[in-house]
Amino acid sequence: MTDSTLISSAAAVVHPEDRSYDEARAAWNLAVDQRPAAVVTATTVEEVRSAVAYAAEHGLRVAPQTTGHHAAALGDLSGALLLRTALGGVDVDVSAQTARVGAGAVWADVVNAAAPHGLTALSGSAHDVGVVGYTTGGGMSWLARQYGYACDHVTAVELVTAAGDLLRVTAEAHPDLFWALRGGCGANFGVITAMEFKLFAIPEVFAGMTIWPAAQAADVLRAWTAWAEQAPDRVTTSLRFLRPPAMPGVPEPLQDTPVVVVDGAVVGATDEESAALVSAWRSVGTPMIDTWGPTPTAGLLPLHMDPPGPVPSRGDGFAVETLDDAGVQALLQAAQPEEVAPLLSVELRQLGGALGRPRVGSGAVQRRSGFGLFAVGMCPFPEAAAPIDARIDELRSALAPWSSGQVSPNFDERGDDAPSAFDAADLARLRAIASQVDPRGMFHASLRLAG
Repeated sequence: MTDSTLISSAAAVVHPEDRSYDEARAAWNLAVDQRPAAVVTATTVEEVRSAVAYAAEHGLRVAPQTTGHHAAALGDLSGALLLRTALGGVDVDVSAQTARVGAGAVWADVVNAAAPHGLTALSGSAHDVGVVGYTTGGGMSWLARQYGYACDHVTAVELVTAAGDLLRVTAEAHPDLFWALRGGCGANFGVITAMEFKLFAIPEVFAGMTIWPAAQAADVLRAWTAWAEQAPDRVTTSLRFLRPPAMPGVPEPLQDTPVVVVDGAVVGATDEESAALVSAWRSVGTPMIDTWGPTPTAGLLPLHMDPPGPVPSRGDGFAVETLDDAGVQALLQAAQPEEVAPLLSVELRQLGGALGRPRVGSGAVQRRSGFGLFAVGMCPFPEAAAPIDARIDELRSALAPWSSGQVSPNFDERGDDAPSAFDAADLARLRAIASQVDPRGMFHASLRLAG
């Protein structure tokens, strides 16, 4: 059967019986078998509006999605229209140091457009993550402790509401909605079609990674955690217990080999100052690899060695407020760095700095210090999910005495954790705003606000 229902001259509604359904519904995360009632891929604002109208007419929810990195958190889509937002385009205003991006843009698009002008975006750690989902969930870049969340620097958002209206949302126009969209997960409020944000004149940073054998995990973790909570804002790092898979792109000596990795960046310091800032843990033990040095900011995208394309994965994350000696030991026992499996990675992202301080005019994103833990495993078949979930639950239980119980929308992948993502007052405010712009609860987001 061919796709037959056109909502515009170009966009078709794809149904489960249509031959293009499997391709249309596929998420970046290949472990997620999302089966919506229908799929529309929209390349224009009018196609977005038509899709929303179609969903309203047929009693469907609307689940906006760009890449599907975070598809696992969407849950059951059987009564939803999956709206793939493929609105492209990146326009850089060099004099104003801003970028306007379509909702289909990924971070490689923005970095490649900004870098020739010596400008830098607060991009994610993977080249193909969607800009909109990352940013409306907060967005923690390699410069985050100096400049804050990516959503702190959003200047305008354009979105289609449940009523089909196209709004341009700024601090002056629709200020409550502007607050909610910056950290409250944008798909709760409408379908974002474009976003504008500030860029920074930072052509180069001091960045890199250090890799040790897993046998040195305890020494590295103790040195890094002791340093991380006192480090200046200009440095942002991550520590991982990692077992890289045997696949193209992974250096042969590292394939299927448990290692410890610290990577990150220092901004606004000389090379000598930067090297001194990271020396407390970089000099520990006997590293296998050390690549720290002057790096164009465009070189930050591949730094974290995230997969170059879609993979099947399963993961989850939570906040860790602090790690004393007992906490370090608990993490070592639960993470099993000399084995790691069935996980691929157990990661601690360094928070604090501008991520933890109150900010005038900030959005709904929660300010956090300490660490963000994210654990992930490769999940090539459904049976692989259970042992991955069990290990993540072990990590959560082992670190409970040091955890705030909070989650970040960007790293909550196993379910609806909105009460853990926001304090009570902000959650109530987000719910009130969502009920105003979406009174029938049409929109279906990865972090759902409904009580």
